[in-house]
Amino acid sequence: MNRLKRILFTCAISIPLLAQLGCSSTPKNDYDLNYNFAPLKSFSQINPTQTADPLSAARIQHLIATALTTQGFVQQDDNADFLVTYGFRVDDKPKDSGFSIGLGAGSWGSSSGGSIGTTVDVPVGSDTANIQTIQIDILDPQTKLLIWRGSDKFSFDDGGKEKAQETNATVSKILAQFPPQKKQ
Repeated sequence: MNRLKRILFTCAISIPLLAQLGCSSTPKNDYDLNYNFAPLKSFSQINPTQTADPLSAARIQHLIATALTTQGFVQQDDNADFLVTYGFRVDDKPKDSGFSIGLGAGSWGSSSGGSIGTTVDVPVGSDTANIQTIQIDILDPQTKLLIWRGSDKFSFDDGGKEKAQETNATVSKILAQFPPQKKQ
């Protein structure tokens, strides 16, 4: 029975940790395998078309410039080594129901037993979550062809400070993968 207790204890500790890790997304990227990213030193931004959310658009554009200059790239309007543009969208996703079932077993002295329990979260507020996806594209300035693309998403309830912080973290995570590093 001690083995069963250890297994249940390990599960009780592991499941919340894995659930927490599942909340964090990993940025995705793709790039032209034949493109030489080594000589890239300067960039210019291409303004995307009009958007229904100009606050987010301005925030993302500023964060892209900040992230790239922090990495050592120089922003210049003419004769840049690469062009940067972006897109974003907000989708509604149903929130989790909050229903869960727990199973357990144990022993005390010469007795053993099992139990089952349920919990139900009472939803407060909206039953949907806002998911913002940000996509950043890097283009060759001569051919205007896509050479690198990165994207990631985050969820938010309201705009303002929380959304600004999540946007900053997301743009930083995406551009931390640029330029791609060739594996040795």
